[in-house]
Amino acid sequence: MLTDTEGIVLRQVKTSYGRRMILLFSKKYGKISAGTSIAERGKNKSSLALRPFTYGRYELFKNRDSYNINSADVLKSYYGIGEDVDKYMNGAYVLEFTERVLSEEVPAPAIFNLLIDFFDLLEMRKKGIGTLVLAYQTKVFKYSGVMPQLERCAVCGEKKAAVKFSVKEGGIVCGDCLQSIENLERHTLIYDVKFGILDILKYFTANPLKKLENLALKEDAGKLLQKIIRDYAAYYLDASDLKSEKLI
Repeated sequence: MLTDTEGIVLRQVKTSYGRRMILLFSKKYGKISAGTSIAERGKNKSSLALRPFTYGRYELFKNRDSYNINSADVLKSYYGIGEDVDKYMNGAYVLEFTERVLSEEVPAPAIFNLLIDFFDLLEMRKKGIGTLVLAYQTKVFKYSGVMPQLERCAVCGEKKAAVKFSVKEGGIVCGDCLQSIENLERHTLIYDVKFGILDILKYFTANPLKKLENLALKEDAGKLLQKIIRDYAAYYLDASDLKSEKLI
């Protein structure tokens, strides 16, 4: 069956006889693996659409258990990301993170559109790239159904003042519940709620990514939030030990 879809290349692997296996985040089918014989270094429109940080339209041949990319067109190429080391490293990390959290052949249009918005902003951004990455990851939590509880204690469900953030409990913890949690978990994956991080997470969640284009967190808040988000992603989405994580 011939079909087509918009998509973003997450990763590619060379196989044999000049073929490659493309891991494609498609808008229609979700994350799929598709073979292709399109030349890697060619200058035609199909070759260009299989390069990193390119948003394209792909013609696929789909049978029962496999896909093949017959041709492709570039819808938008984010050259500016590849020309800046910091942007490239953060972009590569987001692609790897996205690959890890997606399930095979499960459409995720909200995350797909979010990734396009992320690339648009990343290409234009001059500072605060780390803030943009954290906002993207927070929204992925929301769209994946694992958003942390930020309004009520994740243990007792009461609307009490938050004194800690617990990854294992899935959100904020009140003072009354803190002692039992600390005794049980021996202080693992429990964080202070300083530097306004709860307000930051709520702001990330409530606003479109494009509205955050000029937001840049201070270093102390950014480092704490990065630690929390990475631990949370590892615990709930199995997004741990990413190869690109050490580069940013």
